[in-house]
Amino acid sequence: MRYDLVIFDNDGVLVDSEPISNRLLAAYLTELGHPTSYEDSIRDYMGSAMHRIHDLVLERTGRRLPDDFDDVFHTRVFAAFKRELEPMPGAVEVLEKLAADGVPYCVASSGSHARIRVGHRKTGLDRWFGEGRVFSSEDVGRGKPAPDLFLYAAERMGVAPERCVVVEDSPLGVRAAVAAGMDVYGFTGMTPAAKLAGATQLFGDMGELAGLLG
Repeated sequence: MRYDLVIFDNDGVLVDSEPISNRLLAAYLTELGHPTSYEDSIRDYMGSAMHRIHDLVLERTGRRLPDDFDDVFHTRVFAAFKRELEPMPGAVEVLEKLAADGVPYCVASSGSHARIRVGHRKTGLDRWFGEGRVFSSEDVGRGKPAPDLFLYAAERMGVAPERCVVVEDSPLGVRAAVAAGMDVYGFTGMTPAAKLAGATQLFGDMGELAGLLG
């Protein structure tokens, strides 16, 4: 293994949550008078921390989202996760291989700690991510594309940034990893390869990842 730490994004990498959350986000924004299609949501918000949604809506419309926007959205998302969420195909096998080889890994997600935990409990991934392996944009001042979250995760795991590799599926996440001075493997399962052009390497099947990292 040429890396000392593998940092996973969560949504769309470990859990198949992007279709669920973007469907609900588009519907909720439309309900609030900001017409948004599923495709719009994927393009504009995939990989974003919640504050970026607020910032973009305000910038584009001059109107602020309701104070309870995050709470209402998360309630809807958590309920859908408990019904529908599944691990990404191949994710468990990658984690099994890293654990068997003794390779340190963690998750660093734009989502809240509560969102990460709800998804991991539903999919059974919580067994792989105990205390000290889960990092959220809530832990830092700025979410992706700022490098803060990845740098924070590396610091907490005791690994220098240049010895880390990030597994990401969003343009914002790739930008954040590059800004952190880390290699980044771009997962093209939902994202066109051209949008992840800054990645160190691209791959389209999570089953390929363990071999690529080795």
